[in-house]
Amino acid sequence: GHLFENRYKSILCEEENYLLSLVRYIHLNPVRANIVKTLEGLDAYSWSGHRAMIGRVKYPWMDVHTVLSRFGGSIKSGITKYRQFIVDGMEEGQNLALTGGGLLRSQGGWSQVLALRRRGEQVSYDERILGGGEFVDQILKETEDRQLRQIRHKRTGKTIHIIMAEECRSLKISPGELQGGGKRQKVTDLRARIARRSRDELGLSAAEIARHLGVSTSSIIRAIEREIQRKNQPTQ
Repeated sequence: GHLFENRYKSILCEEENYLLSLVRYIHLNPVRANIVKTLEGLDAYSWSGHRAMIGRVKYPWMDVHTVLSRFGGSIKSGITKYRQFIVDGMEEGQNLALTGGGLLRSQGGWSQVLALRRRGEQVSYDERILGGGEFVDQILKETEDRQLRQIRHKRTGKTIHIIMAEECRSLKISPGELQGGGKRQKVTDLRARIARRSRDELGLSAAEIARHLGVSTSSIIRAIEREIQRKNQPTQ
């Protein structure tokens, strides 16, 4: 929404088909709004992630590498190609494929949606997801499966307190040390495991988990990300 109107907007994006176009579209918002006129003006504009993409500033919460790596080569050559990619899109106006909701967004505008309807085709869509019908189907199935698992866990009486007790016993760490904000690596790893299980098995938010573990919400978010990365690392 507009500034201060509501919570920030977040969508799940089908990476290969939409990621770069979406990044460019967002970073060209100041150009479409006539706030800046040139690439150099956009390079100097403070209120955009574009400056981080070209290395002018660093934002710890912004994953620049994932985007630049799509252009291949070194970071320096990636920035050069990214800037040209931005230039190529500077004349682009509003793109309904990137701003509309649900089916409208996924299919690229009303003309494509109407064509599908005339042919009698049914395509899965969700306003929270930017992607094709197969991608939307896959995500919704994964979400449904995860929610069913969470319901089963809750029906057994499992709570975050039970998960905390199980994990503390497994690593022989006292609950007091766990909730005392300690920085010991073993304790940090334990929090990450509890946070990941509490999210996956119970569907708890990062804020809820943080209240039980005695740390900040941002710490829980980072801990879950580290745990996911650790789980996804290939075994030797």
